[in-house]
Amino acid sequence: MKITNPKNPTPKIEATNEQKWQAILNRDARMDGVFFTGVLTTKIYCRPSCPAKTPLRKNVNFFDSPSEAERAGLRACKRCHPKEANGQAKEIQNVCAYIESHLDDSLTLEELSQVAHLSPYHLQRTFKRTMGISPKQYANACRVEKLKSQLKSGDKVTEATFNAGYKSMSRVYEKTKLGMTPTIYRRGGDGMKIRYAVVGSTLGKVLVAATEVGICFISLGDSESFLLAALRGDYYAAQIARDDDHLKKWVSVVIKYLDGEHPTLNLPLDIRGTTFQRRVWNALQKIQYGKVKTYGEIAKAIGMPKAARAVGHACGSNPVSLVIPCHRAVGSSGNLTGYRWGVDRKKKLLRMEKAIDESTT
Repeated sequence: MKITNPKNPTPKIEATNEQKWQAILNRDARMDGVFFTGVLTTKIYCRPSCPAKTPLRKNVNFFDSPSEAERAGLRACKRCHPKEANGQAKEIQNVCAYIESHLDDSLTLEELSQVAHLSPYHLQRTFKRTMGISPKQYANACRVEKLKSQLKSGDKVTEATFNAGYKSMSRVYEKTKLGMTPTIYRRGGDGMKIRYAVVGSTLGKVLVAATEVGICFISLGDSESFLLAALRGDYYAAQIARDDDHLKKWVSVVIKYLDGEHPTLNLPLDIRGTTFQRRVWNALQKIQYGKVKTYGEIAKAIGMPKAARAVGHACGSNPVSLVIPCHRAVGSSGNLTGYRWGVDRKKKLLRMEKAIDESTT
């Protein structure tokens, strides 16, 4: 996503078609008003954050405005009311873009309210209702992502820390919770030894990787090369070696789970994440086998009832499939939204768990 004129208090957000599609899968409210989703089969256009069932990609066109969609013969969705997206949602997008381009500054609610043309009180309420978190929390999340990106790109720890908008090194550990030191993260896991194994399963290939502490990566896919590339992308400087024998006990537990023989995956983990992500992941692990919870219910469980969308993002950042069961998180109406390892796999997992749960009760 590109922000044009970053010094402008109301910068314009631009996005590629791929980024737009990802926004639809993630129901990203920040993109409401930036573009509109046209579903050719139903002749309806929506906001990117519309809670309705996600359409097939081949049936979707993107429009810059409601009028453009209507000229193409589409009518407004009665569920998400896309014509209203040019109002407050647009103002919140401007605030998000302004925060992202001013991470070095100590922004106040009063300053942001001028960007949005709202009172500070109204901005705080509207921002939290739209984004699920406060402007301050959004700024902190942006700093974390910028820090992680720069560390991963090879920047020096001190330089990356201050470039991300942190005023001192002492605040980094408190705010980021990377799960490993910033130095190790910057080095792409340099000095870490990671063993991995790849096996076939009912859901395709499964890659299980672990450090000396515990499992750091579980991924599902169609090819071993794709899974290994994803692992190396996260830990590009680590010593990564295949060791099926060393991991066979943990791999066996994962395969038995996928075969419906082992409903509990109580495995040691060595993962990184922000404080918010860890709260979401802990809540996911508390969802009972064979059951599901909506993103809104998970948000309430962690004490942030307006953070449903942010919960969805945390699910998408889960590095260990199955052990942290993000497949048990569903949309508000029970619909199966985007899953990092494919919605079809999510359907199969939930179907299997439900059948086994019902057969044992």
